[in-house]
Amino acid sequence: MTHVATLISAPTAPVVTDALVAAARLRLAGTGTDVLATGIAADVFATLEPGTEKEIAEDLRLALDAPVDVVIQPVRARAKGLLVADMDSTMIGQECIDELAAELGLKTKIAAITERAMRGEIAFEPALRERVGLLAGLPASVVTKVIAERIRLTPGAIELVRTMKANGAYTALVSGGFTVFTGPISKMIGFDEHRSNTLIEEDGKLAGRVAEPIVGQDAKRAALHELSAAKKVPLPLTLAVGDGANDLAMIRDSGLGVAYRAKPKVAAEAAARIEHGDLTALLYVQGYRRSEFVGA
Repeated sequence: MTHVATLISAPTAPVVTDALVAAARLRLAGTGTDVLATGIAADVFATLEPGTEKEIAEDLRLALDAPVDVVIQPVRARAKGLLVADMDSTMIGQECIDELAAELGLKTKIAAITERAMRGEIAFEPALRERVGLLAGLPASVVTKVIAERIRLTPGAIELVRTMKANGAYTALVSGGFTVFTGPISKMIGFDEHRSNTLIEEDGKLAGRVAEPIVGQDAKRAALHELSAAKKVPLPLTLAVGDGANDLAMIRDSGLGVAYRAKPKVAAEAAARIEHGDLTALLYVQGYRRSEFVGA
């Protein structure tokens, strides 16, 4: 046995039945199985050629023909000691800049730019400057209202971070968004630290500018490597998760890079992708059982 294939479904629509697990074991010529959460997640162990993980996972996903995620990885180094996570549309369900724009009646315009940047169709940094420029004059105090009324944590976010921390991992929220959001949101979830961009304020209003240098793809990748070295966690024992093109560099360089409900470009390149499960899927892929989760 060299590899483990983890089958994961949405907790609200469990479909990982004994029959589904048996079908996966048969297709992989598996040597054993383990249920991590009844109906929601299970492991199938098998001996596979290194470098074939993503291809075999996609093949198995199609063969099972069910709303399940399939992540295949080496059994060794499965549990991770460092989590680097994106915020917008990953740890929360919204894009914060779009929700700020809604306060000015500009959500449709700014969200269109956000979507193109996250899909990798335009460069992130100039797109961020353009969008921030459109927010000039917005009272800075509106951030508190937006967090309270518009921002919702992604299901499983708290369990993911707190369970990993309880098992000795270090967790960092690294975002192309803004410190006025990552500060309170990282605290809600339980991250050890947060890194993001700073919106410049003048006389209590947004100035329409962001402090340089911008936290983009290169900065996210650098954060992964810096934290790996500082916390003495080898890269194979790191986990990075995100949804947008500006997350790709850290996803590629991490021990396990996960595309979460991601844009097509990101899903295509990441070693693993989650489309059905919530963020607790990232605990199952590390081998945690539901009974081991640390909740809110």
